[in-house]
Amino acid sequence: MIRAVLFDLDGVLTDTSEYHYLAWKRLADELGIPFDREDNEALRGVSRRESLVLLLKGRPATEEEMQEWMDRKNRYYVESISQMTPDNLLPGALDLLHELRENGYKTAIVSSSKNTPMVLERLNIANLMDTVVDGNAPARSKPAPDLFLLAAERLGVSPQECLVVEDAAAGIDAARAAGMRTLGLGPRERVGHADLVLPDLKGVHLSDLKPVLE
Repeated sequence: MIRAVLFDLDGVLTDTSEYHYLAWKRLADELGIPFDREDNEALRGVSRRESLVLLLKGRPATEEEMQEWMDRKNRYYVESISQMTPDNLLPGALDLLHELRENGYKTAIVSSSKNTPMVLERLNIANLMDTVVDGNAPARSKPAPDLFLLAAERLGVSPQECLVVEDAAAGIDAARAAGMRTLGLGPRERVGHADLVLPDLKGVHLSDLKPVLE
């Protein structure tokens, strides 16, 4: 039986993907590197460093340059998310969180983003999480299972008692590697290897999750 539900943040509970895309696009334009929305899809769910490596497309860079570019992109992104409010929660997200907690499930955020605490504060949902594991944790980022395993440890549950809600292939891969059940949100070509696939959380209730909760 599932005792805990672990949510990715970006693209699951709120849509910051557009902010990420615009920040990466701005950096790519400044570096003179072609970058479009199709390129951006490969960045979904992976760490900031790995995203930069993918954006550079083999272009050589020193460690100092890499760090400066990551910091620059992050500044652009933070400028955008500082304007977020609870209205930026995706449809169905808040209702499902409340329903889970009212029925005794533990809830957590597991995100590769180092800006997770700021986003949770802006969305006003930090109080609905039993723990938060983000890109600041001393662990490998997705698709490695480390972040999910750390969350389970903090929650005091086994990996087999966790359901992961993800919208990225890398996140589904990480959860499966951790031995957890998975709910994929989005198109099947991206998250079709999850145990259950839904388009999003709009109108989703516990009864809809029965195939992966029991």
